[in-house]
Amino acid sequence: EVDLEERLCELDLRSDSDVPDVPPPTDSTPEILKRALSGLSARWKNWWIRGILTLAMISGFFLIIYLGSFMLMLLVLSIQVKCYHEIITIGYRVYHSYDLPWFRSLSWYFLLCVNYFFYGETVADYFATFVQRREQLQFLIRYHRFISFTLYLTGFCMFVLSLVKKHYRLQFYMFAWTHVTLLITVTQSHLVIQNLFEGMIWFLVPISSVICNDIAAYIFGFFFGRTPLIKLSPKKTWEGFIGGFFSTVIFGFIFSYFLAQHQYFVCPVEYNSETNRFVTECEPSELFQMKKYSVPPLLQAVLGWETVNMYPFQMHSFALSTFASLIGPFGGFFASGFKRAFKIKDFADTIPGHGGIMDRFDCQYLMATFVHVYITSFIRGPNPSKLLKQLLILQPEQQLSVYKTLKSHLVEKGILQPSLRG
Repeated sequence: EVDLEERLCELDLRSDSDVPDVPPPTDSTPEILKRALSGLSARWKNWWIRGILTLAMISGFFLIIYLGSFMLMLLVLSIQVKCYHEIITIGYRVYHSYDLPWFRSLSWYFLLCVNYFFYGETVADYFATFVQRREQLQFLIRYHRFISFTLYLTGFCMFVLSLVKKHYRLQFYMFAWTHVTLLITVTQSHLVIQNLFEGMIWFLVPISSVICNDIAAYIFGFFFGRTPLIKLSPKKTWEGFIGGFFSTVIFGFIFSYFLAQHQYFVCPVEYNSETNRFVTECEPSELFQMKKYSVPPLLQAVLGWETVNMYPFQMHSFALSTFASLIGPFGGFFASGFKRAFKIKDFADTIPGHGGIMDRFDCQYLMATFVHVYITSFIRGPNPSKLLKQLLILQPEQQLSVYKTLKSHLVEKGILQPSLRG
């Protein structure tokens, strides 16, 4: 009998072909669709299944948008948990024969800890007035980071105590697997929610651009694809890649125009503590006010226009659409490489014709990070509303000190008269 320690020592030296096989997912296509499409070739059958399920998912997405910001946050959380489950399940299936102690329990415990930390930070940032009225929440928010660290430290100690002789290396592999999965899923989903609070348009345009690029690239590749794009994903073609790019840029520009006209989509999402509801009411910023732009001379001869009226946000939509179509697909290529490493076609079989939830959102996570960085770098300025909420939490003497400092500053700048009494 081969000693287990020797098998683990050889793990780093194994080639990809030696990686344990993951059981293939079952076909979850509804029987009614199977019977309706039974006369078609496999290629066209997959086309119709993907098309029907895509329309169903888009319809469901529109319904959730109608239900409001809170439902969108729940959707993001649900997708995050499902993606995490799919990736962790692959790890468990690959190394199931080693029967690692506490692996699944600790994986889910760490997920709870990290979500507690990120959602606690969100509550502290955006629900300050609500927290101020509840003494129990004030304690949790005040010591939130210490509590989060304590919870994580407990899981860390549990992992150390679970270490078993001859399983050490593999247990550390899976410890790293869990943390990388947390980085990919939880951190990125937190950024998605941060983007949503900036205004629903910063949530919808990026996500819709990725969806549009996926659909357009698939259609162009299906009908016109001839030239392979990348070895990691043999079905991807240059024709689909280029067609997806132009389609996404046009879609993003038009979609942004329609969204920018409505307060519901452009106003920051804020929590109203009096009504206990999320509200999207504001005076739209300059980004969402129509302006006149001069058309470059080279384009004037083609378009016949000297000026054009558009929303400034539409200019930003070019950056979002370009990233979604040119860089976003690399999230999909990364996922393809991951799946090839473990000899699987899809992350799961949750959605017939599409695979798992992670198969559909592999590009979205990369997009979420870009949008967050883009907003903080080029869009977001000082937030008076958020600053005011933080001031209201201070003790009375601290608020008075801030008032005196601000008053002195305004007097020095000549905005207030020195004789003005507070």
